[in-house]
This record gives sequence, structure tokens and C-alpha cells, in this order.
Amino acid sequence: MSSPMDYCLMGFFAFLVVFVVHANAAWGAPFEQNYMVEYGSDHIQYFEGHTQVQLTLDQTSGSGFGSKAGYGSGFFQMRIKLPDKDTTRIIATFYIISVTSIHDEIDFEFLGGNEIFLLHTNVFTNGVGGREQQFSFWFDPTADFHTYKILWNEHQIVLFVDETPLRVFKNITDSGVGYPTQPMRVEGTIWSADWASNGKPVNWSSAPFQANYQWFGIDGCQAQTLNPQQCHSPDLFWNGQKFWDLDANQRKAYENVRNKFLKYDYCLDRARYPNVPPECQVNG
Repeated sequence: MSSPMDYCLMGFFAFLVVFVVHANAAWGAPFEQNYMVEYGSDHIQYFEGHTQVQLTLDQTSGSGFGSKAGYGSGFFQMRIKLPDKDTTRIIATFYIISVTSIHDEIDFEFLGGNEIFLLHTNVFTNGVGGREQQFSFWFDPTADFHTYKILWNEHQIVLFVDETPLRVFKNITDSGVGYPTQPMRVEGTIWSADWASNGKPVNWSSAPFQANYQWFGIDGCQAQTLNPQQCHSPDLFWNGQKFWDLDANQRKAYENVRNKFLKYDYCLDRARYPNVPPECQVNG
């Protein structure tokens, strides 16, 4: 039989586990605390005590970083200022992607153009993507930093720009729709791709292209440390009931931004999807 002291110690260690999950979350955290360079180390610069990173793309290389840990749930945030000039075919990213061979992914991809950017989003579950939604910006994303957020818990995924929710993906696995469940790493990159510009070439006379990132703290449940079910604990703030659905003010902002700035929605693309995907009937 456990003694009262045993129960006290069990409670203490349960608290400690949750505390450790939150220990990364200071927004003034230096880059190296939670992240590492993945490629293009000679194309990355550090500023403000390594609390700001600049990724560069030129004709020799792009660059990118990723989190050291994988996470089973969280509220992931990054402040980003996008490159200016003619950014045709240039892509900067902030996303989370599975660390296993089963491909889950939740994307912010910033597609460059001649003095404009499109915000491209996608959700992959069990290797299946094709859930693209694209938005124009209601501000100049090259002029200053803005906050891009991914909420991921067992109830829903929500993508935010600053405090505005612009995309929701509900967990409706009971209807046969996939939902990201694999441990995922946080990544940020800059690169180029044909699909981002309908084949138009990069204007290398505008190079180098530089994207700046801030906020390297992470509010996430480290999947390699805890049992995956513990990443659904209500003791983690992003799993609380207030994060199961949008509130009334968020719903109003969500509908407003989609009415004004949504440029492409796979849910409305009957050429690709003659039958409306079932998640579209829930997330609209």
C-alpha cells in the first residue's frame, strides 16, 4: 500500500513532467535551445543574441532549421518577416512534420511573386495531402514581423495569422477522415520550386532572398519524453476546452478573413474533387 508520502511524490513528479514540457516556452529563448540548423549553415545569420535568425537563398543554396525534439501536441508559433523584391518562385516556410515514416504535416508556405506573396496552407494525414487553401495577405508581410501559429491538439488544428484564425481542420476520424497523430518536428526553410510560380523562373538579380524568424521558444509536448496519450493531458493549456472550438469572436474573424482573402479552397474545387471531401462539411 502506498504511503501519503508516496502520493505526494507521485503528484510532485506529475507536476514536474508538465513543467518540463513548458520549460522551453520563453519567447526570448535563443535559437540553439530548441532548434538546430538542418542545411545551409553558411546561409544563416544570427541577431539579437541568437533570438533572431535570417535564412538566405541564393544561386548556390537555400537554408533551413528544425526543432531538436518531436512533439505530440502543442501551440507552435513563429514570428516571420518575408523577403522583399521580386520573389517569384521563392518559398519561405513554417510547418510541423512527422518524424516517422508515416507522413503527417501541417503547413504555412509563403509563395513569392512580383512584389506579392500568397499564403499557402496544407494538411497531410497518413501520407495524404491535397488539402490546399491559399490566402492573399491583408498587410505587407515583408515590412515587419507577423506571428504565424499552429494549434494542434486531439480536437482540432487551427492556423492563425497574428490573432486571426484563418483555417480549421477538425478531428473527425470517426467519419473516416485522417488526422495527424505522429510526433512532429517544427521546421523553417527558404527554397525555390517550379510549382510555386507556374514555371516562371527565379529573378536571381533580386538575390539574395532573406527571411527572418523570431520566437524560438516552443509550447509543445515532447513526444519522445512522454507517452503519446499524455500529450493529450488537459493540464497542457492548448488541450483545454477553450481550444476545442473557436469562440464567438474568433468565429467572426475567421469568417471575415475567409470571405475577403481566401483565394483557393480545395473544398470548392469540383474538377479535383467531384465529391466534396467529408472534412469540408465540418470545417466551413
